[in-house]
Formats: sequence, C-alpha cells, structure tokens
Amino acid sequence: MDPRTQPAGWIETIGWLSLGVAFASALIIAFDIFGRGYRQKMWIMNLVFPITALYWGPVALWFYFTRGRRDSVPVIEERGQPDPGEVPGWVVQSKAISHCGAGCTLGDILGEWLVYASGLAIAGKALYADFVLDFAFAWLLGVVFQYFTIAPMRDVSRARGIWLAIKADTLSILAFQVGLFLGMWVYQEVIFSPGLPKTTAAYWMLMQVSMVVGFFTAWPVNAWLVRVGWKEKM
Repeated sequence: MDPRTQPAGWIETIGWLSLGVAFASALIIAFDIFGRGYRQKMWIMNLVFPITALYWGPVALWFYFTRGRRDSVPVIEERGQPDPGEVPGWVVQSKAISHCGAGCTLGDILGEWLVYASGLAIAGKALYADFVLDFAFAWLLGVVFQYFTIAPMRDVSRARGIWLAIKADTLSILAFQVGLFLGMWVYQEVIFSPGLPKTTAAYWMLMQVSMVVGFFTAWPVNAWLVRVGWKEKM
C-alpha cells in the first residue's frame, strides 16, 4: 500500500472527469487541426493548442475556436491575415504564455513520471525531485517551442534563434513554474500531506489546477517580454 494519502472516492471521480474533459478538448482541437486541415500558419501552434487543452480543458477549446483558428492557413487564405493592431492584448498575452505553458506541461509530465519510475528523492522527498526535473524538462522544451516561434518570424541563424529563444522564455518559464510549484506544494504538503500518489486521477487534476495558477503567475512577466520585444507579438 502506498503510504501517501489516498484521495476520497468523490475526489477521484472528479479527477477522472476533469482529465476526461481535458483529453476530449485536446482531441477535438487536434482533429480540427490535423483531421480537418485547419493547420496554423505558425506550425508550432499546431502542438501548442492541443497541449494547452490538457490543463485548461474547455477554456482552451473555446479559445481555439474563437481566437486560435483565425490564424489557420485556410482561414487566412479566405479572410486575409489578421491586423495585429486589432488583436486584444489579452489574446496576445494568452498566446505568448501558451508557448512556455506547453513546454512546461510536457516537461512536467516527463519529470513527474521519471521521478515515480526511478524513486528519486531529494532530502527524503520525491516532491523536491519533482521540482528539479520538472523545471529542467520544462525549460528545455519551452526553449524548443519558443525557438520554432522566433526563428521563422525573425529569419535568423540557428545559433541566434536558440539564444533568442533562451532569452525570451527563461523568465517566462521561471514565472510559470513558480505558480505551478506553489500549487503542487500546497496540495502535496498542506491539503493532502504526505502527498497523493501519482497513480491517482486526483493528483493530475490538481496538477491541472496548479498549471492554471502558473499560467497567471507568468502573465505579468510575459506582458513585459512582449512589450520590450523579447517575445513576438502574435
């Protein structure tokens, strides 16, 4: 028996519901992009939108169909390129954060399961090992996602593109992970001490909530990054 706290049955049920809705939202977006041909002009967004739905669920689904789909190749060919000056600031911010958020999401999933599979711990706590590996993978993947945004838009060399991606996304990932790690610490050390097993749906539902918190802690940093030109305004 796992010594960590087992969630109540109703919490686990809500967890499965939350995960199911999120995966369904991601699949709907992916089908629209890859199955129906609404591929984004910036190809990396073909991945960003479905990945964002893994933690934002129906909110990401709504954002994609009301805002994101407008930047797909078929819609641009039909209606023309959107005027950047007419795009609301909150939409620009949301897209900017979604880049590092997608990298953080994949990185956190990789880091969490690696800690689980290896039994890694720091100072006797798996949570601290989660923090280290989650951040390492999130930073690496976040920079990759940002590279494939900046390099095509600025038409720079590979080395220059990597440096610009690191410059653009490091602070954003730090800000995102601060909110995420705060949420993880609260539900692992305060609410469900000594922590929930990673094999429960409740654990991953609360990871979704923590990622949403990270999305908002990254908001002011991304506003500054876009304003000073370190991140592209889309």
